[in-house]
Amino acid sequence: MKKIILTFLIIGQILMAAKIDSIEINGVKVPLIYEEDRRLPLVTTQIVFTNSGTISDTKIAGLAKLSAKLLSEGTKKEGADAFAEELESKAIHISASTGTETFVMEVSSLKEEYENSLKKLKKLLKDPNYTQESLSKIKTMTLGSLSRKENDFDYIASNELKHVLFGETVLGQPSLGTKESVQSITLSDIKSFINEHLVLSRLIVVVGGDVSLEEVKSTISKSLSTLKIGKSEKVIHYEVRKTPKESIIKKDTQQAYIYFGSPYHMRVNDREYYKARVATFILGTGGFGSRLMEEIRVKRGLAYSAYARVHVSKSSSYMTGYLQTKLDSMDEAKSTVTEVIAEFVKNGVTEEELEQTKKFLLGSEPLRVETMSQRLNRTFMEYYKGFKLGHSVKELEKIKNLQLKDLNAYIKKHQEILEISFAIVTK
Repeated sequence: MKKIILTFLIIGQILMAAKIDSIEINGVKVPLIYEEDRRLPLVTTQIVFTNSGTISDTKIAGLAKLSAKLLSEGTKKEGADAFAEELESKAIHISASTGTETFVMEVSSLKEEYENSLKKLKKLLKDPNYTQESLSKIKTMTLGSLSRKENDFDYIASNELKHVLFGETVLGQPSLGTKESVQSITLSDIKSFINEHLVLSRLIVVVGGDVSLEEVKSTISKSLSTLKIGKSEKVIHYEVRKTPKESIIKKDTQQAYIYFGSPYHMRVNDREYYKARVATFILGTGGFGSRLMEEIRVKRGLAYSAYARVHVSKSSSYMTGYLQTKLDSMDEAKSTVTEVIAEFVKNGVTEEELEQTKKFLLGSEPLRVETMSQRLNRTFMEYYKGFKLGHSVKELEKIKNLQLKDLNAYIKKHQEILEISFAIVTK
């Protein structure tokens, strides 16, 4: 017990090192997540635009990711090579990437180049490499990647499951896009995307490292002053299909790739998320010792591994899982998944499973916040989901005090996970 209490105290001290503040840029109050860390002369900055990831690809699949790739092609004035060489000579790194709901520009440098690194970012945002040459280059790279994925059966099954669960909505399409959608994207499309989504009203700034809060506010304000105010929009929440469906894709494969999913009724700021975390760890997230792994691998030898997890975000909430098995054991593996989940919902978990899960989640938590990047990300997610700073520590306390009867009542309440859909790639 003393060890657990000490763990909470250490985590609490670590997490509280990160702060939530704000910067005013062109009259817009922009949230700022900041942590000072003087141990190394490094600074990392993330410029996060909300509701601007692949969920924005409502017209053309793959547009968000292609836009991010174009912002990695330097400025129009200097070109990709000259801009890259300029950054490399100063050990500055600038990149762009997209998640489902966010578009992120990341800048990292030595402390002495911090101000210079953000000047480079400003230059890039002001003059992206909007040329046909750069567009052709990133299209070719993306199309090449899509061609290689034609034989990646995990990728195929995963994308098919998204389509089964979310249909023709934006969450049901491949985030990379298709060959047809990527080929159709024009410079005008990318310009429109960047002008609409990379704006102050959608911005959250995350900074950590060997730099003071005053320096951050002054430098960031100058660097991002070139951005338009724009407008923010609420993230649309997409529901998973209610009627289970099975989709089988035939390929020249030696294994069956089984992906499965179901609805999970929970909002991103649900106060009972900690129960979902414990429950799904026991069901399929915990690796060896989890129900799925125990039944599918250990007892029946149907697969090397089997997993299940819950995805909860502003845009969706659902459970997914996957496994690979021999072609002739595909039906048995599929029925085993259904049986294990049904048994789990009906009878819940044991006291031993709960205690083992508590020990793992509480004991391993310090490893999840040992780096500055992890701590900043933790604070960002607390803010983004609408929780107060330090929510994660309170969640650990709830896990520690969770009673078996309360967990099993929670599990039994979520009957919707029995509505299992499958996407299978087989011979």
